[in-house]
Amino acid sequence: MVSLEPVLLDHTRYWNRRAETMSRSELAEWQWHKLKRALDHARRGSSFWAERIPADVESMADFTERVPLLHKKDLLAAQQEAPPFGSWPALAPELGSRYHQTSGTSGNPPVRTFDTAADWAWSVDIFCTALHANGVRPGHRGMVCFGYGLFMGFWGMHYALERMGCMSVPSGGLDSRARVQLLVDQQIEVIGCTPSYALRLLETAREMGIDLARDGNVQVILAGAEPRPDSTTDAIAAGFGARVFNAAGTTELGAVFMFECPSRRNACHVVESHIVEEVLHPDTLRPVGYGEVGVRVASSLGRSGMPLFRHWTEDLVIRRPWHACECGRTWDFYDGGILGRTDDMKKIRGISVTPVMFEDVIRRFSDEVSEYQTVLRKDRGLDTVVLRVEPTTAMRPDLGQRISGQVKSEIGIRPEVELAEPSSLPRSDWKTARFLDER
Repeated sequence: MVSLEPVLLDHTRYWNRRAETMSRSELAEWQWHKLKRALDHARRGSSFWAERIPADVESMADFTERVPLLHKKDLLAAQQEAPPFGSWPALAPELGSRYHQTSGTSGNPPVRTFDTAADWAWSVDIFCTALHANGVRPGHRGMVCFGYGLFMGFWGMHYALERMGCMSVPSGGLDSRARVQLLVDQQIEVIGCTPSYALRLLETAREMGIDLARDGNVQVILAGAEPRPDSTTDAIAAGFGARVFNAAGTTELGAVFMFECPSRRNACHVVESHIVEEVLHPDTLRPVGYGEVGVRVASSLGRSGMPLFRHWTEDLVIRRPWHACECGRTWDFYDGGILGRTDDMKKIRGISVTPVMFEDVIRRFSDEVSEYQTVLRKDRGLDTVVLRVEPTTAMRPDLGQRISGQVKSEIGIRPEVELAEPSSLPRSDWKTARFLDER
């Protein structure tokens, strides 16, 4: 079994040492230089951006004060002006070499994007930065476990593995059993998937009589695209016998914007040489300080076809200063990555709750619960939380009572617990729907 640990401690820990370790003053100058060029390009090429960006933006502070926040509804409205891409692009769509789109929710159409060859190379390079930081090196065998559909998803990881000199094993058409077998047969060392799907692979392996920590060779797992508590990360790490790292990106931005650092757990560095990130108060829309919860607002410094400025993402984060991590990078980081979304936060009988809060409790019953859902309902006019859980054969008779009591103790709400039939709750190779509001 190849050990990845030594390479994390030597001078090759950075994919781009200059970008990752420049001083904060140099970084600020670099960001403004790149942003000014991007703003000028967007104004010239896009009627949408020409209306939103003043012609005389002279500094980063001027940019954040005068360029309006961009919401998803703004992108959808621009898109509808001349489908499929509308007035958003700053280059002709005919120059695009790749197409991606979001899933579309609440009856809204998906956000559609394209990338030029240069834009895609930019996106892949950022993914290389993340993988290299996590210990991936030339010669490793990597498998990306998702459907290879229209989602941007882990497409960037597939091409980053190739660019880094790794063997990239495609698995888009395989079911979970076939993927588990491939992980063992090929002794795959690196995988990319959502936390939900990593747990699904472990569940499938147990059904097949396979212990992936014993029979497999996975050493690095990039588990992104979903907020998750430490208890979920720990369950994945124990099941695979691997190190598990976080990362996140968006289709709108066209790239990964953060990755977890091996030097400090939950320190997800913002890729500040390519992306400008603000953290704003959800109500006042003013910047919050280090250590305070806010909403991340993203601006791209490298995507020319469909540039993005001051995108209100709904993602809740806590920003920490770069020097609180010992890796030597001068990029600030999000503590715990994406903590949740403002549109996922619900108030139940006066208590604000998020999906991650319930997941953190449920994962401590992993020997007795294989899958779960959190459902919000109205019961005689009162908001009620119902936890649907699929028990394992190791379930003890008082499972529901113990889960309910633990949730009450930690969150302050006593939920109803319903036992579901085996394999009745949804699974997915992308994001599993575990939080339903039926009120």
